[in-house]
Amino acid sequence: MKKIALLLVAVVSIASAQVKGDIEVPYIAFPIKMGKHFDAVQANCLTCHSFGYVLNQGPQSKAFWEEKVQKMIHAFKAPISEQDQKYIVDYLYSEYGNGKLK
Repeated sequence: MKKIALLLVAVVSIASAQVKGDIEVPYIAFPIKMGKHFDAVQANCLTCHSFGYVLNQGPQSKAFWEEKVQKMIHAFKAPISEQDQKYIVDYLYSEYGNGKLK
C-alpha cells in the first residue's frame, strides 16, 4: 500500500510541475552541402531526422552509405523508392564520402 501511495504522490507531483517563463530550445544550424540529388535527401531523410545525423557519421565509403540507406528502409520502414535510394547514396557519397567504395 505504501508503494502505491508513493507512486501516486510521484505522479501527482510530476503532473502538477510547472515551469515559469518561456522555454527556449536552441537552434543548431548544420552546414549542408547543396549537391546533386539533395532534393531526394530532403524529401526522404530530413522528414524523420536532422541533418546532424549525416554529419555525425563522418566521411564514409559508398558501401557504408548504401548500408545506412538500407537500414532506414528495412529497420525503420522509410518509404524510399529504388530510384531515390540511388540518388540518396550518390549524394551522400559525393558530398560526405571518403573516396573509398568499401
